[in-house]
Amino acid sequence: MTEALYFLDCYLKEFEATVEKVTNDQFVVLDRTAFYPESGGQPSDTGKLVRESDGAEFGVLYVGKFNGDISHEIAGENVSNGLKAGDKVKGFIDWDRRYRHMRMHTATHVIANVIEKEAGAQITGNQLGLDQSRVDFSLEVFDRDKFAEYEKIANDLIARKNPVNLYLVGRNEAEEKLSRLTTLAKGFSDDIKEVLMVEIEGVTIEACGGTHVKNTEEIKGIKITKLQNKGKSNRRMYFTLVD
Repeated sequence: MTEALYFLDCYLKEFEATVEKVTNDQFVVLDRTAFYPESGGQPSDTGKLVRESDGAEFGVLYVGKFNGDISHEIAGENVSNGLKAGDKVKGFIDWDRRYRHMRMHTATHVIANVIEKEAGAQITGNQLGLDQSRVDFSLEVFDRDKFAEYEKIANDLIARKNPVNLYLVGRNEAEEKLSRLTTLAKGFSDDIKEVLMVEIEGVTIEACGGTHVKNTEEIKGIKITKLQNKGKSNRRMYFTLVD
């Protein structure tokens, strides 16, 4: 399995790796990577791989996880002289994109936690974006006027400069630690033995495999942009970052 460098160091922008296999001159598996694969509502990283032997560059368009492998879809003028197993490469993350998603992801945890606590809602999903992100939740009484209050509470929490901690624990320990884990871990395969925990001090602790900032002050603030009624008890909220 590919070593996921992004798990505990979300700020890693460059890394060195060895190509393990290439499929159709387009899909590259490395022994280790800092590229985040699309999952959990967070889009994949993009960037480039540079072959050390000749400096040839290969654009990374998309990253996904398949059967334990993290696969990098590459493109560019050098694909015809493509990467081969054993090649040494250096990876470069599109940092502006990654950092925006980190801020969005931590912000999503903050505002989702506020909606859960203040409205008694159950979070059912989320999707991160560069311009805006969304949170889906189940809520019987949908009082739209209350969301201005929730936005203020979230921004007050963000302004407190709460540290954000990431750490891996065994799945059994995580299950004992979090009563919510069975909900959050729905869909986890039986072979997952370690769970990445995200703790926003004073706010929440959850199981999450995404990338996050080190402190809530990096989020700066959020603005709720749209509220939607998606059917019986199914609600959706969009928000953006305040830069």
